[in-house]
Amino acid sequence: MTSVVSSSITTIRIGSRKSQLALIQTHWVKEQLSLKFPNIQFEVHTMSTKGDKILDVPLAKIGDKALFTKELELGMMNREIDFAVHSLKDLPTRLPEGLGLATITERENPADALVVHEKHKDKQIETLPEGAVIGTSSLRRLAQLRHHFPHFEFKDVRGNLNTRLGKLDSGEYDALILAAAGLGRLGMAERVHQVIPKEISLHAVGQGALGIECLADNEKLISLLKSIEHPQTRDRCLAERAFLRELEGGCQVPIGVNTEINGDELTLTGIVASIDGTKRVQDTVSGSLSEPEKIGTQLAQRLREQGAQEILEEIFATLDRS
Repeated sequence: MTSVVSSSITTIRIGSRKSQLALIQTHWVKEQLSLKFPNIQFEVHTMSTKGDKILDVPLAKIGDKALFTKELELGMMNREIDFAVHSLKDLPTRLPEGLGLATITERENPADALVVHEKHKDKQIETLPEGAVIGTSSLRRLAQLRHHFPHFEFKDVRGNLNTRLGKLDSGEYDALILAAAGLGRLGMAERVHQVIPKEISLHAVGQGALGIECLADNEKLISLLKSIEHPQTRDRCLAERAFLRELEGGCQVPIGVNTEINGDELTLTGIVASIDGTKRVQDTVSGSLSEPEKIGTQLAQRLREQGAQEILEEIFATLDRS
């Protein structure tokens, strides 16, 4: 494959957001591809997305399912870049016509993490004091944590990771809930005070994995990108994304998941919760690893029968009013 691809392509342009984490992820992809295709020159081109520019409004209220991807997708359609690297959790499950998810790389720990102020270093999330101010910009985390810890005060937090950690360390928050994978990729794994158990918070669809998007008809490029795909991560994330797509939920709604693979069986657990944490439906479906999207669709249908659609419609109505 290498000789066929590299003989017909000499330079490939990679699109990335400008954030520190996005660039680390993109350069990791560039390095992996450069090792496999040393005769190809890979160039990183950066762009600012809508989600990067609007930092004073909670993500869920901006009202756009492609907050961190749209500009990159336009770049691909305009032939300014050849492919884009995304945090898979930010990539909508329905892509613009002509674009496709070419590959999914090996997943880092998809769990949420508790990061605490120094004064709480002897605490876990279960033992933080009543009234503790917890920072998160995710409705999914908010809904699940409110259910388990109604005595906490939750406050939105935006900005890059260093900005958010600075607000925590200055005392504006008692703790933050962040993605363990992002902290690890930024070399800040030591800030993970506690990995939040899945019994408390199921993670976001695609969290911890990178998704690479390109023009759906560029077969040579897709063949090249498949060389760094991780099959187990791909199957887990395809199941998760099918679940989210069937529920017609966006990246910013309170939908959480967990996937496990045992032999040739994939098990998917999913939850839909109201923002205040008072309503929630959760279930689990197992099936053949060869049909991951079928498992996701079945789980979504099962949760819809248990009231998930009504919960989501209430959330969308609330967000529209705000």
